[in-house]
Amino acid sequence: MAPLSRQSWPAALLLALLFSLGGCAKDTSDLDEWVQEVLSRPGGRIKPVPEIKPYEAYAYEAGASGARDPFQPFYEIRKAEVEDVVDAALSAEMEREIRNRNREELEGFELDSLRMLGTLSNDEGIWAIMLDPDGFVHRVKVGNYMGRNIGKIVYIAEDRVELREIFKNEQGRWEERQASVAFVGVDQ
Repeated sequence: MAPLSRQSWPAALLLALLFSLGGCAKDTSDLDEWVQEVLSRPGGRIKPVPEIKPYEAYAYEAGASGARDPFQPFYEIRKAEVEDVVDAALSAEMEREIRNRNREELEGFELDSLRMLGTLSNDEGIWAIMLDPDGFVHRVKVGNYMGRNIGKIVYIAEDRVELREIFKNEQGRWEERQASVAFVGVDQ
């Protein structure tokens, strides 16, 4: 079939419009009868709105008699009474690091959403090239932060970036864990 010329477009458009309107000229008497039958049915009664009971304040006073607090879990894991001096010093050091740093751009993304595209090296050292989920490319080095768990870059290799993440455990103490982002390349 040959393509339509510029002069034949209006004629083809008019012909298509006529065919589409021809399909609308069917007998709709059965539809009209059904609509009239539905409209002639008697209407039903609407149920009344339920009565709203006024709010009654209640003060929980069983705590004064030594009863158990119902809002505390019965399986509560209690904090250790005495922390090791080393653990306390480590926790204080982590808190200092968290408070005394400037947030970096890649800390707004989860680690699994970041992709390592490669590395660059120059006189200043080795840099990792990272791609964020928004499609922006970033250059990071050892000491930079990325990920939502305060992930500090501790080592950059050609095939991965290794991080040390800081997070709070169930007892509310700061802990460290190792994480890494592997090289995935550009075409994946």
